[in-house]
Amino acid sequence: MKLVSFTPRGASGRLLGVILDGSVLELNRAAAILDVPESSPALLARMESLLQEWDHGLLVARETVSRAETAVGASRDRVAGARHVLDQVTLHPPVARPPSIRDFYAFETHVRNARARRGLPVPPEWYEFPVFYFTNPGSLVGHGAPVRKPAWTEALDYELEIACVIAKEARDVPAEHWRSVVAGLTILNDWSARDVQRKEMAVGLGPAKGKDFATSLGPALVTLDELEPSRVDDGRHDLAMEARVNGRALSRGNARDLHFTFGQMIARASQDVYLFPGDVIGSGTVGGGCLLELGPEVHPWLRPGDEVTLEIERLGTLSNKIVEA
Repeated sequence: MKLVSFTPRGASGRLLGVILDGSVLELNRAAAILDVPESSPALLARMESLLQEWDHGLLVARETVSRAETAVGASRDRVAGARHVLDQVTLHPPVARPPSIRDFYAFETHVRNARARRGLPVPPEWYEFPVFYFTNPGSLVGHGAPVRKPAWTEALDYELEIACVIAKEARDVPAEHWRSVVAGLTILNDWSARDVQRKEMAVGLGPAKGKDFATSLGPALVTLDELEPSRVDDGRHDLAMEARVNGRALSRGNARDLHFTFGQMIARASQDVYLFPGDVIGSGTVGGGCLLELGPEVHPWLRPGDEVTLEIERLGTLSNKIVEA
């Protein structure tokens, strides 16, 4: 399933839905219309409530979708009222305010390219374990939302990433059990102010302010079962990745090129601490997936008016236009 947090045009508040054939099925409303067993008004109300009861909630959501797709006669007519045309809804980040966002540094090619721009080799410590930094859960933006360029940067960049969302409270998760605690995958754009980031990291702490002003997430949370045909091993998926600026393709990569798998990332993140439903784990930038790697000879830093679109096979497209602060 492609789960989304959305608001119908002209309405307010966030709802939980599933993308189906160019429309969004409002799960809570559809479950009530179709009298789905073991459903409740709270269970399918929002993504957060679904994640709190993931195993049970996922079964109820699947049953709701199945009944909606096979409904006939009067039932089909009634459930039509729970469908919304996709281009007439606002898509929010799948999780509005994650308990935490950990963004890893898991693609070796990105590390090599980015450090080479500064005349540096890949440190040997990078190969010992996956590393991450915490970013701001309060600065998420969804598909189609504007991203404000901070006035204090002249080196605004995008980052093409894949991410997973945690479905269960868990601690010390073995790498081989990562799928048991994950709800699905989505697209992440870790917007970066490279000039500020460079100064922060020269001090020996960061990234921080150079990253915390905006992170795009979405458009959907795609459950792992739907991605099974793309799985190449226990922690990687064969998913083509592309970034476009103003329609021009600048970055291309594939999620299968992760050096550290999502299993290894989750094992590291959960070591001696709890992960919670809604936590986001980002992969870090795919090789060639940002302007820092490509250099000014390919494209200058981003400016207001630029539109950045990230696309990952089976996950969809995540687009944002940059505007003045």
